[in-house]
Amino acid sequence: MTSRWMALLLMTRLLSAGVAILLLSMHRVTAHDPLLIVAAIAFTVATLGALAYAPRLQLSPAAWLVDGAGVLALVAASEDWRSPFYVLMLTALILPSTGLSFRRAVGWGIAFTLTYLAVALYTNLDANTLESTVRLETIATHLMVPLIVVLALAYATDVLERLRGERLRSERLAVQSERQRIAWELHDSAKQRVHAAHLVLSALHGQVAGAQAQLVEHALGELRAAGADMDTSVAELRMPLDGRSVQRLLDERAAELVPASDAEITVSGSVGELPAHVAAHVYRICAEALTNAVRHSAARHVDVVLARNGSSATIKVCDDGSGLPTIRRPGSNGLRSMRARADTIGADLSLGPGPDGRGTCVALTFATEATETTSQP
Repeated sequence: MTSRWMALLLMTRLLSAGVAILLLSMHRVTAHDPLLIVAAIAFTVATLGALAYAPRLQLSPAAWLVDGAGVLALVAASEDWRSPFYVLMLTALILPSTGLSFRRAVGWGIAFTLTYLAVALYTNLDANTLESTVRLETIATHLMVPLIVVLALAYATDVLERLRGERLRSERLAVQSERQRIAWELHDSAKQRVHAAHLVLSALHGQVAGAQAQLVEHALGELRAAGADMDTSVAELRMPLDGRSVQRLLDERAAELVPASDAEITVSGSVGELPAHVAAHVYRICAEALTNAVRHSAARHVDVVLARNGSSATIKVCDDGSGLPTIRRPGSNGLRSMRARADTIGADLSLGPGPDGRGTCVALTFATEATETTSQP
């Protein structure tokens, strides 16, 4: 949003400076018009260059004060409150009006207008000027325009922010609705078919022997694992992420897994606030690692450690279980999904033995700033 208002400032300042310079060139305003032209050019180039080179200044009240003081100084130097730099002066209101809350922007506009009135009194605004109806209307207009500019820009900014918030809310609702639909499909269709297949094989389990019995037992194990994976997927699809930290979500996931295993799960540390899509992918990766540690490694202890270091963060999920299998479990796409999610947010995902050489340790390192992504968590 800031870049949009900066573009408006760039266009209006260049245009208003050009008009002021043209007026000074065509009509004598003061005895030092050439110096005013040079000052106007220097001021325009310096301010726009500084704001473009250091974007942080676009949101700096100190920079706004310097900018406003500069244009008011040009008005004072022109020795007339009806200065050719009046429109240039109005451009100094763009960034404060769009960078502050509505009330503060209005306060800034009132202070700016009063300062302009003081400059007008300093130049040639006097009681005789106010006796003329035309000049009285002119000074009233000159005093009202800055307030109108501030009100219009502040209101437009507020409306745009509200529209942006509503758009994001609509997108979240659409995603949540689709996730809910997928969860229902998994629970009411796919899982029921898996359950039916399990019942059929269970009926055959006592009627076969030897190698065939082992195959049936293996198939039953795979069906049980598939059912458990579906339960996990359904739970995660139905779990809204908005408004909750990754640490809290992992705490809740650990609490859900504890009754289904004998493992002791601890979650410690924090990665702070993250962009929504980064938080969603980070949580899904770590939840998958935590689920695998509890369900497939026969671990007694699982430690989840979160740590943040400036603009990056690391989460480790380590257990003291049986370690990584040498052969990937048939039908298991967990690791592939974890790597795909890590690639989506530009994270580094590594798997290996735990700190003491036992069990498995999954480490995820990622940037805490928002990055572009084309996939939906």
